[in-house]
Amino acid sequence: MAEGIVQPHAPGASSAASGFAENTVRIGDGVLGYREGGSGRQAIVLLHGISSGSASWFDCAAVLGGHARVIAWDAPGYGASTPLPQARPTAVHYAERLHELLEALQVDQCLLVGHSLGALMAAAYSSLPRRRAAAFVLMSPAIGYGARPEQALQVREKRLAALHELGIQGMAQKLPDRLLSSQAGEPAREAVRHNALRLRPEGYAQAVELLCGDDIDRYAPPASACRVYCGEHDIVTTPEQSGQYAQRHGFPFAPIAKAGHACYVEQPDETARMILDALTLLDAPGTTT
Repeated sequence: MAEGIVQPHAPGASSAASGFAENTVRIGDGVLGYREGGSGRQAIVLLHGISSGSASWFDCAAVLGGHARVIAWDAPGYGASTPLPQARPTAVHYAERLHELLEALQVDQCLLVGHSLGALMAAAYSSLPRRRAAAFVLMSPAIGYGARPEQALQVREKRLAALHELGIQGMAQKLPDRLLSSQAGEPAREAVRHNALRLRPEGYAQAVELLCGDDIDRYAPPASACRVYCGEHDIVTTPEQSGQYAQRHGFPFAPIAKAGHACYVEQPDETARMILDALTLLDAPGTTT
């Protein structure tokens, strides 16, 4: 059974989201951390990116929770979640752990939303034979460097060097300028720092291996059940890159106005509106799992 632990209010989070409780559930020999709130006939499952965690969804979840059951996980190696046993995991390894979480929480069908590296995990989940996600939203999807070995080596060395030289605290101080637009207010900047400070070196290092060793184009959700969004000022996974990815697979694509890479932190209301619009895909013919 999952144990509920109320998480202190996070910077940048609205008071309506402060009940987005932190929980853990035992999975095999380890545990997975997650947050849950809201209620409704349908379920929305949220996957964070490489420099974040479940708490980053507070403000967006406050809106979503008025329409559906909302679950945000802490990926393996993040928050209270046990790291994966693989030194260099692929997106499928994360997807398989996600499937175990959905089974444990009795989620039979959901809209799966992945941001950045979480989008790579979500795309991989779509390849599982008995998946419990019937529709997908991929926001600012990380393409991965699995098909570009020379660039992968450079990115891996740069990210692991930053982890070693700056540490989590040093990295957290630099992230707002990279993940948010220049118009972002201090609450959003503080939220990015706050969530990055919760990173664990082992989990981050595993996620770097995923980023550098896998490729999102290896996995493709059904075109009729997937949408792609990206902040219009995203400098990490740019609108051009995200749009080209969507075009390759026939996915509808739209930018999120006045947002950088961490679009759901900077523009939680608009991002939630777009997620809720995609929720209608669960009722579309042919989307049952």
